[in-house]
Amino acid sequence: MQVITSKDNEMIKNIRKLKDKKYRDTANQYMVEGIKLIEEAIQEGAKIDKIVVCEECVKDNTLEQNLLYEIAKHDCIYVSEKIFATLTDVSTPQGILAVINKESSEDSIDYNQEMIVILDGIQDPGNLGTILRTVDSVGLNQIIVSSHTADAYNPKVVRSTMGAIFRVKVIESTNLVQTIKNIKKHRFKILATSLQTEKSIFDVEYNKKAIIIGNEANGVTDEILAVSDIQAKIPMLGKTESLNASVATGVILYEYVRQKMDQ
Repeated sequence: MQVITSKDNEMIKNIRKLKDKKYRDTANQYMVEGIKLIEEAIQEGAKIDKIVVCEECVKDNTLEQNLLYEIAKHDCIYVSEKIFATLTDVSTPQGILAVINKESSEDSIDYNQEMIVILDGIQDPGNLGTILRTVDSVGLNQIIVSSHTADAYNPKVVRSTMGAIFRVKVIESTNLVQTIKNIKKHRFKILATSLQTEKSIFDVEYNKKAIIIGNEANGVTDEILAVSDIQAKIPMLGKTESLNASVATGVILYEYVRQKMDQ
């Protein structure tokens, strides 16, 4: 087993660069880390470019034999613990990560879905990851993000998706207003979350709807509100005026689930 021990190794330098969005975009790749995510990537048929294994994890049996058997089917490289520490983004690494090729940059929207989720400027990686996971949990397979939304392939986002990143297509819109207008041509109604309305999200029938979740601090932009068909808010019984963006998304999507179950 050949083990890479030099931080100046060209392959190691390229993997390390994937911590930066600019390089992820250029290389069209991203990193996933940890046993569970690697297993998910293999199970979901993700386009694995290579798998990096810390040699110490093999020696101390941190990685089970069945996983070692599966990763052996891919291009594997082994590195010293010191080198792995320069690649990892977590405080207690499990000694395994993978470089994944992004799916095709094809930006076509699947209009056969009953619901489309659109994010207008979500900034927190944890929120974005949780939203992706929630979208996956209700059976949707795509999400549209504005160009000023956090990068879906940020390592923190990827970890918080708990594998949903392999099942939910992320479509980045460079012109969200135009994208929304195109969606409307396919007989979708646009629902924007807003505090400036008395209409409740529970008054909406969730069939052929595209819901827009806005920025954590400022909500949906006025420009996007102007092209929406419906504005609605989540009713509050307490003194809190608004919810975390990922929580709000979950509330709305599970109202959609409730309506489907009642059909």
